[in-house]
Amino acid sequence: MKRWRLAIVTACASFVFIAFGIFVWAQFHNGPPWQHPVASSRTIRIGNAAIQIDFGPGSFDLPTETILKWVGNSASSVATYYGRFPVARDRVLIEFAPGRGILRGTSWGGVGGFPAFHRMVLGDKTTQSDLDEDWEMTHEFIHSAFPSVDDEHHWIEEGLAVYVEPIARVQRGFLLPEKIWADMMSDMPKGDPGSSDRGLDQTHTWGRTYWGGAQFCLLADVMIREQTHNRKGLQDALRGIVDAGGTIDHDWPVEKAFETGDRATGTHVLSQLYGSMRDTPKPVDLQGLWQKLGVSDSGGRIRFDDHAPEADIRKAITRSPSIIPVSF
Repeated sequence: MKRWRLAIVTACASFVFIAFGIFVWAQFHNGPPWQHPVASSRTIRIGNAAIQIDFGPGSFDLPTETILKWVGNSASSVATYYGRFPVARDRVLIEFAPGRGILRGTSWGGVGGFPAFHRMVLGDKTTQSDLDEDWEMTHEFIHSAFPSVDDEHHWIEEGLAVYVEPIARVQRGFLLPEKIWADMMSDMPKGDPGSSDRGLDQTHTWGRTYWGGAQFCLLADVMIREQTHNRKGLQDALRGIVDAGGTIDHDWPVEKAFETGDRATGTHVLSQLYGSMRDTPKPVDLQGLWQKLGVSDSGGRIRFDDHAPEADIRKAITRSPSIIPVSF
């Protein structure tokens, strides 16, 4: 009986997997995503920026307004972190597939007449709680806020989005600091260099691309704040890059991006750190960082030590700046 039930479950799971595979294949063979059919469209505004939200054919269990609010909350988080939404015009295409949750998110720059374009595939059974807990929409918007660089530097594009996304949501009030520091302590070690590592530019594993890049950003953030007596951080460097036109629709050498960010902070942290990590497997002393910042895990519960040497840096990283709301 158990074997029979297992066979049924396996067959159903295989059917769903194959059905989704056919859906994805059909979508990509129907021209590039920015040319896919649109059933309805809405526009939201955040500051001086307009975000066009298009819905592909299909049905969804939740109201359209719920999806708009989800996109708007993500956009507001990013705008709050960067001081403004990174590009003046953005487009989000929402497409539906069988399943639940955010199934896929991808971003492009300078396509279809928009500086930034994001394709989000949502399961048709997605719930309100799925959207409330989602990080992917914010992650994709953050890709708009950095120039397109050569493939060997993909780690900074993904690592930046991994690092900034939860901080932006804390600053906007959607996450607690304890949550993101717990996740950093748990996940940052995934970016440690392995025995065959040849540096961030030469090692393209999943761990080094996403979490190795996030380690670079964390270390840069702390170092900038150390050198500026906590007056500036990585957030200031990234705002400087956006203000100089370094967004997803522009191709830049990665050195230009780091030099631009350094000018905004009055340091050489990004350029020097890149020089030390690009071709060399440089481990980051994460345990030492947690101790300096005053972050510890006590039986699965995160505790903050406000007497730690760099507790003020920890607080400054997640401190809320002026919140930029969205209008529907």
